[in-house]
Amino acid sequence: MPPVNTEAKFFACNQSTELAEKIVTAYGAELGNVITSTYSDGEFQPSFEESVRGSRVFIIGSTHPNSDHLMEMLLMLDAAKRASARHITAVLPYYGWARQDRKDKPRVPIAAKLIAKMLETAGATRIITMDLHADQIQGFFEKPVDHLYASTIFLPYLQSLKLDDLTVASPDMGGSKRAYAYSKALKSDVVICYKQRAKANVISHMELIGDVTGKNVVLVDDMVDTAGTLTKAADLMMERGAKSVRAICTHPILSGSAYDRLNDSKLEELIVTDSIPLKQQSDKIRVVSCANLFADVMHRVHHNESISSKFIM
Repeated sequence: MPPVNTEAKFFACNQSTELAEKIVTAYGAELGNVITSTYSDGEFQPSFEESVRGSRVFIIGSTHPNSDHLMEMLLMLDAAKRASARHITAVLPYYGWARQDRKDKPRVPIAAKLIAKMLETAGATRIITMDLHADQIQGFFEKPVDHLYASTIFLPYLQSLKLDDLTVASPDMGGSKRAYAYSKALKSDVVICYKQRAKANVISHMELIGDVTGKNVVLVDDMVDTAGTLTKAADLMMERGAKSVRAICTHPILSGSAYDRLNDSKLEELIVTDSIPLKQQSDKIRVVSCANLFADVMHRVHHNESISSKFIM
């Protein structure tokens, strides 16, 4: 029998090419060649321009809306499966549609579960992702999931700021577990914002649970979309006597008027990863790359080594 090809190969979806190049450079490899053909009606077809038979294939791409990003990932997984790749790992720095992780009212989908089944059906034999909107989404998969935490890269940055009177804040009740984990690592106090929504992305009322007087506050969340919650929370905390407010959000979706809200807000800075490419630059946004984290984990996965050291919280 011919020997099994244990070489790892790396391919990028179009929306994540810049991050994928950083990851494979940190890994010490090169991106494989993929050509995408596009029909006049918008239909597209990715094609691997090299053999992947018997290889471990890593396909890197965030699946943030629009749906073309998800569709490209699915097509590339299917192509790798049909080309006889031995292992196919979907590397999703941002797992899109994750906010739809339960039925919060009648007659709505659970999109996060649907996406999980689609990825597995397309051919993924393993998933690597970071800061899911809800940890339990891992349970939607029948395949192994390596759920990484951006705290691995955010905590060293926060510690380098050497802020006194530090307080960690959650912008809503759902993020309180994340805020408590950061506060434990930083040995700081915790405050929580309680908000009520009129509808999706629209806040009708917000209150603060805890004291921020004279504190340097760090808001912690998994994503920032319209930035309505973050900017409202920052303004509220400054009104309540905070010394400064900055925010840490793993995934910078930043849709709608988010950039204008950030620039007009009392936030000192917004610290994000490059899981999603920024649509525009802002003096208030600082990007901390997650490339080294993913490269290290992918190297350990390929060589069947433990990744537990990568879980700070």
